[in-house]
Amino acid sequence: MAVQVAVCGPGECTELQWDHAYETGRILAGRGAVVVCGGHGGVMAAAAAGARTAGGVVVGILPAADRTAAGPDLTVAVPTGLGQARNNVLVNSADAVIAVGGSWGTLSEIALAMRAGRVPVVQLGGWRVHDEDGRPVGGLVHAADPAAAVRATGLWP
Repeated sequence: MAVQVAVCGPGECTELQWDHAYETGRILAGRGAVVVCGGHGGVMAAAAAGARTAGGVVVGILPAADRTAAGPDLTVAVPTGLGQARNNVLVNSADAVIAVGGSWGTLSEIALAMRAGRVPVVQLGGWRVHDEDGRPVGGLVHAADPAAAVRATGLWP
């Protein structure tokens, strides 16, 4: 079975976040990974476009109960009818999680991934989570660029 990597991030993103997500999706597809995302715009759309450009498979875990708002670069759209609770399905569908940028939904995906033991959770920009003493939370890895983010998952040598 192919490796599945979730690429999470805001539905509205900056140009840099778009570029990072696109390149992350492209690199993952080039390594044979299935890219799993939320199936809509922003970081999700960029990761899907990058993966499809590289001939990869992209699965969108949609919040709605139908596929009408599914992104055009998805290979498979999974309508859940769960709203934001679909974030749990998204992270549990993945062998690793890469978060590009930050939003409240992205923060929930990071937390769910940590609780599910999908460590390390790789962050490319966005949230910086610290414990009560101000130290970075263990299991979260901050990457400088998309190639480093993919390497940091530990799924490939």
